[in-house]
Amino acid sequence: MRQIVLDTETTGLEVKQNHRVIEIGCVELQNRKKTRRVFHQYLNPEREIDDGAFEVHGISNEQLKNKPRFTDVAEEFIEFIKDCELIIHNAPFDVGFLDNELQLAGKEWGSLNDHCKVVDTLVLAREKHPGQKNSLDALCQRYSVDNSQREQHGALLDAQILADVYLAMTGGQTALSLEDSAGAIGGSRIRQLDPNRLRLKVAVVTDKERSAHLNRLQAIDKISNGNCLWKKLEEALPEV
Repeated sequence: MRQIVLDTETTGLEVKQNHRVIEIGCVELQNRKKTRRVFHQYLNPEREIDDGAFEVHGISNEQLKNKPRFTDVAEEFIEFIKDCELIIHNAPFDVGFLDNELQLAGKEWGSLNDHCKVVDTLVLAREKHPGQKNSLDALCQRYSVDNSQREQHGALLDAQILADVYLAMTGGQTALSLEDSAGAIGGSRIRQLDPNRLRLKVAVVTDKERSAHLNRLQAIDKISNGNCLWKKLEEALPEV
């Protein structure tokens, strides 16, 4: 299963006011593990950046004046996300801007939904945590994802953080690639355990406890007409 976690930065908040995309960051997940593949591009929006937007991401017009336009990278971008599941936080915002860029680049590019399926992590978070704050920063705190480098918004950094949040929120381990562990690609760094830490006590099950456990499973299996999954799992495990 191939998924792409995506984020953008823009010249302003409203695409209807002709604001444009200035940065695209994508992180690839393969079978719920980060790979070494990313797509990252700064873009010349051919217009001024709003002061409010600059305060959020810190990207200036001067930095972008020699960057490619979206139409110059459209083919590479579509090739990267094609046929994937696209993971975005507050998807309508990014999708609206990217669909606008695709339209400006030419009708042959269609829209994002023509190339991939979009999943909105904000919708997932609101379903999982109703009535709570579900911003990316709030989710980082809730799921213990390190966002200490996020002094300002950045598309690639935010995509890397969102990948960690998405995997944690949907029940999967944030699996790091070898490059992740070296810190070359963002995400959560491996933390070394203190060698002097308190050792956990290992409790060994007694024969009496084991017998009581098996008797309980047999009772559940009988009540459920042979559908006790725990019993089936234990029977399938090799003897140790």
